[in-house]
Formats: sequence, C-alpha cells, structure tokens
Amino acid sequence: MNISALFIRRPVGTLLLTLGVVLAGVLSFLNLPVAPLPKVDIPTIQVQANLPGASPATMASTVASPLERRLGTIAGANEMTSRSTLGSAQITLQFDLNRDIDGAARDVQAAIAAARADLPSTLKAQPSYRKINPAEAPIMILALTSRSRNPDQIYDAVSNIVQQKLLQVNGVGNVELGGAALPSVRIEINPTLLARDGIALEDVRTALQSASTDRPRGVIESIGVEQGANGRRGLAWQVYSNDPALTAKDFAPTIIAWRNGAPVRLMDIGKVIDAPEDTRTMGLFNGKKAVPIIITRQPDANIVQTVDAIKAQVPGLQALLPDDIKLSVVTDRTVTIRASLAEVEVALLVSTLLVVLVVSLFLQSWRATLIPAAAVVVSLLGTLAVMYMSGFLLDNLSLMALTVATGFVVDDAIVVVENIARHVEEGVKPFPAALRGAREVGFTVLSISISLVAVFIPLVFMGGILGRLLREFALTMTAAVAISLIASLTVTPMLASRLLEREADRDAHVDRFSRVVFDRSRRFFDWLHRGYARQLDWALAHRGPVLLLLLGAVVLNVYCLMIAPKGFLPQQDTGSMAGGLRVDQSLSFTSLREKMTQIERIVRSDPAVANVVAFAGGGRAGSGFMFVNLKPRDQRVAVTDVIQRLRPKLGRVRGVSLFLNPVQDLQVGGRQTTSMYQYVLHAETPDQLADAGNRLVKALKAQPGKIIDVDIDQQDAGAASYVDVDRDRASSLGISMLTVDNTLYDAFGQREVANIYKGLNQYHVVMEADPAFNGKPEALNDLYLPVGGAIALAPQAASANASLGNNQALGSAVSTSASKLVQLSTLARWRSASTNAAVSHSSGEPSATISFNLPPSVSLGQAGQVIADAQRQLRLPATVHGDFGGTAKVFQQSTATIPLLIVAAIAAIYIVLGILYESAIHPLTVLSTLPSAGLGAILALIVTGGEFDIIALIGIILLIGIVKKNAILIIDFAIESERRFAMPPLEAIREACLLRFRPILMTTLAAALGALPLAIGFGDGAELRRPLGIAIVGGLLVSQVLTLLTTPVVYLALDKWRRRSPFEHMLARHGDEDSAPEAVKA
Repeated sequence: MNISALFIRRPVGTLLLTLGVVLAGVLSFLNLPVAPLPKVDIPTIQVQANLPGASPATMASTVASPLERRLGTIAGANEMTSRSTLGSAQITLQFDLNRDIDGAARDVQAAIAAARADLPSTLKAQPSYRKINPAEAPIMILALTSRSRNPDQIYDAVSNIVQQKLLQVNGVGNVELGGAALPSVRIEINPTLLARDGIALEDVRTALQSASTDRPRGVIESIGVEQGANGRRGLAWQVYSNDPALTAKDFAPTIIAWRNGAPVRLMDIGKVIDAPEDTRTMGLFNGKKAVPIIITRQPDANIVQTVDAIKAQVPGLQALLPDDIKLSVVTDRTVTIRASLAEVEVALLVSTLLVVLVVSLFLQSWRATLIPAAAVVVSLLGTLAVMYMSGFLLDNLSLMALTVATGFVVDDAIVVVENIARHVEEGVKPFPAALRGAREVGFTVLSISISLVAVFIPLVFMGGILGRLLREFALTMTAAVAISLIASLTVTPMLASRLLEREADRDAHVDRFSRVVFDRSRRFFDWLHRGYARQLDWALAHRGPVLLLLLGAVVLNVYCLMIAPKGFLPQQDTGSMAGGLRVDQSLSFTSLREKMTQIERIVRSDPAVANVVAFAGGGRAGSGFMFVNLKPRDQRVAVTDVIQRLRPKLGRVRGVSLFLNPVQDLQVGGRQTTSMYQYVLHAETPDQLADAGNRLVKALKAQPGKIIDVDIDQQDAGAASYVDVDRDRASSLGISMLTVDNTLYDAFGQREVANIYKGLNQYHVVMEADPAFNGKPEALNDLYLPVGGAIALAPQAASANASLGNNQALGSAVSTSASKLVQLSTLARWRSASTNAAVSHSSGEPSATISFNLPPSVSLGQAGQVIADAQRQLRLPATVHGDFGGTAKVFQQSTATIPLLIVAAIAAIYIVLGILYESAIHPLTVLSTLPSAGLGAILALIVTGGEFDIIALIGIILLIGIVKKNAILIIDFAIESERRFAMPPLEAIREACLLRFRPILMTTLAAALGALPLAIGFGDGAELRRPLGIAIVGGLLVSQVLTLLTTPVVYLALDKWRRRSPFEHMLARHGDEDSAPEAVKA
C-alpha cells in the first residue's frame, strides 16, 4: 500500500490541507500563553499566626506545636516546616503534586478550627492561611515613596487602596507591604511616675480600653404620632455620645486615675505620640525611605499575563494616591523572560535557515530545497497548533524543543526527497519517481519516526518535579515528529513530483553564483564519499579492532559519566538578585537599621545595579531582605560576576552578612533561607541540634573553595534577660505569675491594648515602657507589681497611698485609690542568658536548615559530597540525621532517576524496533550506535566546563533518538538488498553504507546545525539553552565519525550470530516476500 499516492495525485487538496495547518499554527503562536518554564506549581499552603510580644520559644510551644499536631494529619502533606520568631509563627505545608490545592485548603481550614481550642486565649485573631507557590520568585516589586510623608503614613494611604486593587487583579496570589506598619497611638509610660502615684501598668491598660470604645448606642423612636407637612408620621433619633479618641492629642488628656481628688492624666505619666504600631520596621528604595510592595502570582496563573494586568492597573493606582506619593516599578520578572524567549525565537529562525542551507548544498537545487523547507515550516506550525490545543505554554523548554526539532523534522523529508531525486537522476520522470521513491522509503521513515517517539515515552510518564519539567518538552517533540512523518508522506512527495528535475535540466537555469557554490560543494561531498569508502573497506577488513573500539567507547562513556560534574538546572541570569540579611543575634533593631542602610548603599553603588529595594522587621525579627534589579544584559557583566565583585565589599561590614543569590525561574522548597541550596538537620532535642548544627557549619566554612555562603537558620545565641520569680514570695503577696507576665508584656511587648476605628481602616493603641527606661536589662528594676494584701510598699507608692482618702468610685474603670505596689526586684532576680531568636520544626521535630551556595566551577553533586564527608568526619550522634531540602533534594532524586530514564528510553526503542523488524537481533545493531553519542555529549560538556544537568539529560535523550537513525537507514537497505537481490551480507551492508552516506550526512548536519545556535548561547537565557546545544552537537560529531564504521561491523557480527541462533530461527518469519514490509517488497 502506498499512502503517498493519494496525495501525489491530488495536489490541490494536499496544498489546501497544508494551508489549513499553517493558518492554525500562526493563530496558535499568537495566542499561546508565555512563561519562562513549564508549570511546576507545587501545592503549598502557608499558615500564619501572630501574638505580638511572644518569644520564639513561646510561639513554638503554644502556637506552632498545636497547629502542627492538627495539620500533620492532613492526607497528601509531604513536608511540613515551621518557623517561630518574635510574635509570629509560620507553618508551611507542601502537598503531593497531584493533590488538589483547593481541597487541601479546605483540610487546612478544618485543622486550624480544630486546633483553636489548644491555642492561647490571648491570640486575638484566628490563624490565617493562603495558597502560595514556593517555586515562584516575586513577579513584580513596586515601591511607594514620598517627600512629605513618613513610611507609616504611606502605608496607611495605600493599604486599603493599592493592596486591595492589586489583589483583585486576575492571577495575583499575594501582595505584601513591607518596611512599615500602620499608624497608631503609642503610649510610652514612665514607670517611675506610675509608681509615684500608685498606679499599676494593668490599671493603665484597663483605662485605655475603656476610653477608646465605639459601641452601638441604639435608636430612640417616638411613641406618639406627629402631624407633619406630608401627613401623619413617627420620628426616630439615632443616639450618639462623645466621639471616641482617634489621635494622640485625643488620648493625651485621658484620665487613668484619681489621686487626692485630682485627675492623673495619660500625659502626666508618659508620652502620647502618633507613631507606627511597630517601630521595628524599615524600608528603602534606592536609598530613600519607602514601602515596598512584593507581588507573587497564584498557582496556575500565567506570569506574563498577570504582570501585564498589573501594569495596566499602575496608572489608575497612581491616580488614586495622594499627589505626594509616587508609585515606582522596581523589578519586573517578565522583562528577561520576554527577552529570553525572543532570543530562543531568533535561535529557532537561525536553525531553520541553517538547515535549509545544508539541504540546498546537498540537493544542488533551490527548487528542490523548497520541498524540505516547506516540510519544516508545516511541521513547526502544526506543532504550535497541537501545543495550543493541549494547553501548553510557549516557554524556554518548548521553544528549545522546536529549535532542536528543526533538525529532526527535516530528516524525514530529506530521506524522501533524496530517494525520489535519485530516481529522477536515473531518468525516471518526476511524477512516477515520486510514487516509487515515496513507497520505497515509507517503512524507513516510519521506523525512524516511531523509534524517535519511543524515546520520549519514559519522559511523558515520569512523576515528580522532573516529570513536570520534561513532559511538555517530550510531548512537543512527539507532536513535531508525528507531524513531520505525516508531512513527509503527503506534501513532500507531492511537491517533489512537481518541483524536482534532472541535473541537466536544473543546470540550464541556475545562476553563475549558485552553479559555483553547488559545483564546489559537490566536489567536496564526492571527496568525502571516496574517503568514507576507503575507511569503510578498512573497517570491514579489520572487524576485531573496530569492535574493540566500540567496547572502549562504552567503557569510556561510563567513566566520563561518573566524573562529569552534576547539577540540577543551570544557574540563570534573570537580571535580578535577592539577598537575605543575617545579623548578630543580639543586635538591636536600631543597629540593624544602620547596617541595612550601609549594606544597601554598597550594593547600590555597583555599576551593574539599576534599582535596590530593602526591608526589615515586622515578623522577620533579626533579619532583612533585599531585591536588586540589574541593568540590561548588554550594559553589565554576568550576575555571578556582580555577586563575586560585591562579596568582599559586603564582608567588610561587621556584625551583618548579606547572601546575594541570582533569582531563578524555578525555586523548590518551602523553607526561606539566605543561600540557594539547603541541607536540613534533625535531632531529638534542641540542645543536640544546636551542637550538631554549629559544628557542621564550622566544618563547612573551613572549605571556602568547595562551598561558600554557609549559613544556618538556627538562632540560639540571642541575648535574653531571664526573670527568676520567687514563687513563694509572690504567692504570699497575692501576686500571680499571670500578673508578672502581663506587667512585663505591658512594658516591653508593644502591646496592642485598644482599637481605633476611623474611615476605612482600623488602628491600634500600643502601650510600652518609655524607651529611655527599657534600653537595658536593668530596666526590670523599675517595674512595680500590684499586690493583693497589706505589705510594705515602695517609697513612692507609700507616700501616695498615705495621702489618699476613701474616694473610690465603685465600678469605675479608672482607679480612685492608689494600688499597693511592690518593686519587681523584691521578689525576682534577673540574669543574662542566651535564647532562641527563632525556632524551626520539620515534621513536628526540632530542625535547622543549613544553606549554602556554590563557588565557580563547583557542581551541586560535588558540594553534596563535601557535606557528606564533613558529617562523617564529625561523627555526629545517631540521633542527629540530615537530608537535603529544596533544589538539592530534587537534584538527589533526579540523580537516582536518570539511569532508569536512559535505560527506559533504550528499552522503548528496542521494543519498537523489534516489532517493526520482527527481529530480536537487528534492533541491537541500531542500539550499538548509542555509546558513541553519549561519549561525545559528555566529553563536550566536560571540555566546555558544563555540568551534566537536566538540560544536558534532555540532550542525551534526544541523541538516543537521533543517532539510531543512521543505523536504521543503513540496515533497512542492507536487509532489502539481501532479500530482493540475494546479496551476501558483506556486500549488502557495504552497498547500503555507500548508498545512504549522503542522506546520513545531510540529516546529521541538519540536526547539528539546528542545535548550533543553542550551543553558541547568546543573549538572555543562554545559560539555560547552552547545555542542550553542546550535548547534541558534541554527541553528533563523535557518533557520526564512529557509527559509520561500527554499524556495518556490528551488523555483520550480529548477522552471523543470528544465523546460528536457534532462538532467532524459531522466531523468524519465513516466506521471504510475504513476510517483508511494504518498503522491502518494493
């Protein structure tokens, strides 16, 4: 059966069908969503709980642990981590990739509700949760600045305008305002003045709560009916009382007590000021005070579409803001994404032109060149249509698949056109030559395409993050190969029947320049052909050394694979850097503010830096963050060079460390660390964890040439003042531990004691001791506690109490008699000690995350070995164990998966070829070409200083599909010659090698030149494309040299074994002509 005959005889229908595919492809290209990488949305939910003033240890034991017990029972939760800091606990749950995020969110909500009874009663708000995507960096960062407003005033102006409007944008997942807090009324109390008047801190808190109420007051309705202008009507009056206090000026005269008939007002015992509710915050944008806005996308949202929607909102948002507030774009992730995709599109165009040029040099005719060129265009556009219908993205990997596919899809057309052209040169007219030529190579083209598709089958069914990354690539390549197969059997022979002509006719209308180029290329290819014939004869005469050469290639392949540096994904230059700031754990926030300003100034001074935004404080006690936007690629050095240049300058700032990392398109892991890669330590007790973590970090820092930027999130050296209360003495005075804790919280916890309602927002009244009294631990001596019995009072309190009469107003929130106070130091002692500035858990047990970066020329695999060696040398206790997290964990998993993946791809090819050839032996001849391809790819990576990573693995998989094509072209014609003309195997294989030398050379050069623009690697995103191009070009060069000699030798060796094998005889199909494929019968 000749499938091509129908299309050859119906050119109009074939052209119209082809035009339909082209139009569908163009429309699909214009509408395909754009992204940097395929969707790798890890279902992740983050739970947040806040208890202002609570220590990290308190947050961990009273908030994080009860929540973890409930959240840990949710089905499908692969990883649960928590981090408790001052006043904040954050729990992150990562679920199976196949877990529905909405269903997981409902389970999280139920778990939080179940845990509510176990949480502290002082936890005012229910713990909140949100869906996040840890694999995604912020898609856009904005900054708000003003010359006339403080950051808290900016924060207030935008929190209900900008934040809400941005959250309404389709695709936006979270909008975080940093570097500031809402305005508030702050009460800074002088403890000495309180004690003088016999007033306890709790008395002040009670009075403030009563002074700022805004409760419903009801309605008065008339009982009777009055006669009005419009007839009889009833009246109703809304009831109002004095307006609630709203500002510091309103609160200052508030009476908190009466002494000797005179009021004691709030302003008499401290300062009342309008200030941020949290003074331990800061934000900077290019050196100016600012409120940064960090925007992340929702899982499944398209990054480019989301950013475009945000940009469309920016002018409207600026119009809503006061005139003195400026909204600026700091970073936009899509700038480099668009540039990177544009570079890949250029590479795709260059690849197509190079492939067409190679084909024209071989076919010696511009008219003949149009045939495979048309096949390439139809195949690529048809693939775009399939991508659109399948819901794929136009990303770096899919565009790389299309670029590499240019060298694949032209193969089938080359095989068909070359065979038809051979018949035309023999004197057959183009139309019958097309019918005969297409029929002869139909089975060969089918074998090449199906066996190539078989390579991608294991990639399609892979699980995990690696599978998510490679699935669209594999399906895109599969679609390209399938459409190429269809085009080569339909439109290609149809065009050949109309456009091909004999050499004599062709030369008559070829211009002089083309004739010179074609003549020289013909002579060059003839010279290559003669040289190959000599080398082939030598190889056939010396089969033993050739087989040893093949065996040596296998051994060398394994050795090179073992020594090659290994990684996960190439480190990208996205034009952005992110940095985590780590300060000495006992450093005050005032000092942190100064250090952050100094660090920001150093980074901003680098010539490659365009914008810098930095912020600290809030729920991030003792740390800060910085995002850096770099200038365009042609105006600066690589991002890694910028980091290397800044590292020594930043190292001169004492007491603080900034760990800068290039922002990547894919980030794995729910832990937020200062460096890129993570190693997680687990232990039974916090003490064991602290000891092991500090020892391991010290050992790793001693190897700066192998691992750098070593940091640990374990913060157990923070300065603390422990108040040791004499419980017996306190009990005898009627003082409970709750009273002690409340007094300490009132003085030092920035306690929110009341609410203020005005306009569109809600604000807080914050109470604390005057900063002049809490600057050092000795301030504890200035605190006084109310007692429950007759005791000796502090001198100030005693004198105030003695002068008072019985002037109490029962039921009043304001005290009218002096409280009996006792100085804290009479029943407690304080001591300095160290404490945890942060407490981390992993799956409910104590954990610490060591983060690190890689120096130049050190791979992730080598760094992993360094950590393993250090841990082994330290001989850590058996109760302490560690494992990699985030990207390093996925790398470990992929390292174990890669050999299985390669074996599965080879097995798939063997099965498909065995079915096609109905032989268990001939597929082995085809597979014998693979070692040389793998050797060339790995050697090329080693020589160019690359790593064997996921992108290089794709190149290896593609090579498995490419190089076996050479063997298929040779074996098909050898088998045909043996069966049709009864040629001896030696003569048949020699004839096949010489006859198919030109199409093999054409297809190999086409594939190599198709990948060459990727290997050269220019422009944005080149670091992601380069390993793929290098692996393919290197593998093709080595395999082309070796397989043309080893394939015929292996064929003869296996043919001899096949003839002697009883198993093959048993399986063989007898009947010669009846059992041969259609192409062979021809």
